[in-house]
Amino acid sequence: MRPTFAGIPAAVLAVCTLTSISRRHLFATLAASAAFAGALLVPLHAQLPFTTQKSSGQSVTPAYEGWYRNPDGTFTLSFGYFNRNTTEIIEVPIGAQNFVSPGAQNQGQPGTFYPDRHWGVFGVKVPANFGQQKEVVWTLSYKGQTFAIPGMLHPNWQIDALEGEAGSNNTPPVLRVGDAGQEGAGPFGVTGAPVTGRVGQPVPLAVFVKDDGRGATSMAGAGRGAPPITIAWFKHQGPGAVKFEPATGRGVNTGSQVTTSASFDAPGEYIVRVRANDSSVAGAGHSQCCWSNGFVKVTVNRQP
Repeated sequence: MRPTFAGIPAAVLAVCTLTSISRRHLFATLAASAAFAGALLVPLHAQLPFTTQKSSGQSVTPAYEGWYRNPDGTFTLSFGYFNRNTTEIIEVPIGAQNFVSPGAQNQGQPGTFYPDRHWGVFGVKVPANFGQQKEVVWTLSYKGQTFAIPGMLHPNWQIDALEGEAGSNNTPPVLRVGDAGQEGAGPFGVTGAPVTGRVGQPVPLAVFVKDDGRGATSMAGAGRGAPPITIAWFKHQGPGAVKFEPATGRGVNTGSQVTTSASFDAPGEYIVRVRANDSSVAGAGHSQCCWSNGFVKVTVNRQP
């Protein structure tokens, strides 16, 4: 079922979905302190329950981060999630319990949810004439709870995903997955050429990254110069467990290749995600400016 948002101020929606908006909108929201304080009196349990995190057994919910304009005039709607467990990885395969609408059920959303809050995990691209009235809805059901989070092109939800954090010109890293193919940046990112492998045999994966070298200009990164590009690998979709060796790495701003090997414990179709981040702030979800996603499809066969 769809949550009801009627009458709930935008400030509360931002809190309820644990999303992030650009700093210029955040400051404007906080400036209306009286309205904000009053808004917090609205009961939140009907939107997205806040619970003390435990190691396992708790829920996972989708989150809408906001939208940004692409160079070709289209728009990308960015989504993330919150897994309230501190150690349990949740699996909700693409299908009746995990789908995007309208259109195909699988529009790049994760089926694997790592603990805690993850920002801008995937994006849905919509045409230039999409308008402010239409919605793209991500529906996620787990343990009897269903959450349907709409993404829309409302002006209040515009984010600085490509043009630089709040006018700082700190653009996200540019990456390319594999030896060839297109470069991409931002939450929608880029998809590399598909690869194949076998159960139990490491599959080599590589990402090529570069950055503008400006680094974070606020929060923990202020005054510390341009940090290195941090790389993290995740299982995004697929039927079995994936182990990365190593699961993280670092690249240099002038351009470098960062590699890992992925081992799969079950045959099937997988998507692996790599995140390149140029912010010294862990997660960098506060501003939506500082990271890019790369995706690669991996077909894993049984051992001969």
